[in-house]
Amino acid sequence: MTEDLLARYEKYMNPGLARIFRFTGIEAVEDHGSGALLWDEDGQEYIDCAGGYGVFVQGYQHPRIVAKAQMQLGKLALSSRVLESRPAIDLAAKLAELTPGDLQYSFFCNSGAEAVEGALKFARVATGRTKIISTMGAFHGKTYGALSVSGRETYRQPFLPLLPDIVHVPYGDTEAVASAIDHTTAAVIVEPIQGEGGIIVPPDQYLPSLRDLCDQTGALLIADEVQTGIARTGYLFAVEHSHVVPDLLCLAKALGGGIMPIGAIVGRPRAWTFFEHSPLIHTSTFGGNPLACAVAEEALAVTVQEQLPERARVLGRYFMDGLRRLQSQYPLAILEVRGRGLMIGLELAAAGVGGALISALFQRKVLAVYTLNNERVIRMMPPLVVTKVQLDTVLERFEDALQQVYPDIDDLLD
Repeated sequence: MTEDLLARYEKYMNPGLARIFRFTGIEAVEDHGSGALLWDEDGQEYIDCAGGYGVFVQGYQHPRIVAKAQMQLGKLALSSRVLESRPAIDLAAKLAELTPGDLQYSFFCNSGAEAVEGALKFARVATGRTKIISTMGAFHGKTYGALSVSGRETYRQPFLPLLPDIVHVPYGDTEAVASAIDHTTAAVIVEPIQGEGGIIVPPDQYLPSLRDLCDQTGALLIADEVQTGIARTGYLFAVEHSHVVPDLLCLAKALGGGIMPIGAIVGRPRAWTFFEHSPLIHTSTFGGNPLACAVAEEALAVTVQEQLPERARVLGRYFMDGLRRLQSQYPLAILEVRGRGLMIGLELAAAGVGGALISALFQRKVLAVYTLNNERVIRMMPPLVVTKVQLDTVLERFEDALQQVYPDIDDLLD
């Protein structure tokens, strides 16, 4: 059954990716999930440490979120776009309550890339400027504007020319931003932790320094929290580690509670005044639909009431300690373990080591993936509802995978 489905995937969707599935041996069809566990159509159980690239913070099929989706689906799934929508307004009010500082207004869309696209537009129209400063290694999405501020040439090169007036500087380097920013700069866009760049945690003063530079020049600070947001790093929002309030905050992934796609831009009043003069300047037919917004509000309630930020901090420390013990045992394979909360990256000696380990973990029923902009880094981002017992099982299976791969380490380093 799996081979038949993969053949159809190859024929009708993505031939190149189908070949990668076959090469790595990852040939299974997902069927259902619960908490941190996923089952394939053959009934095999996996512990998911990929977490849908950050989507499943509240786990698979959280019963409260599923129930809220079913309730709203029975009433109204999509908006008339003519009358007011209570779920959208309720969600916007909740985000204003939970986000830091004077972040107040929300615009809803359908994905993280859409949120970034909107934020770039908002920054330019709000400031009347065009220059956008982004960082090398950044990942903000693969739509046209989001790709323009992303930082890997492999994805950018085939689509050149992209948006003009974009400047890329090294991530974590305040002086590089200071040299690039001026009174023509509309915004600095930054991930509080670079996700696809390899789970890169910047220096403690990096975000506060960017906030100061933006204030000095009148530029807006855009925080892309599509991957870090909604409790992943140990706070509801990763900017809270640095006590920084961005002008525009981009959210998606876990905002949908593992049930619905939804993205959001949350803005401060100073970055939102253009809507007063042109209320239809930016719209989305499906963005802010009742089903997605009802689900997102319940996902936020679950996140707060089940203390998922605290779980991310406690379990993150526990998991990182275990992974660092493995690093000390297998130093030729694992060079570094880093991250915050349950957003953890393992930098490996070579991309080949990562590929071998991901395949070996799959054989042992653990799902993991590398970061898109750095194939030497395996990310560990399990749902925050994962248990210590499950993490212990992952560590045991990871050690077993390392024992399989380690004897061939010299060949993998070539």
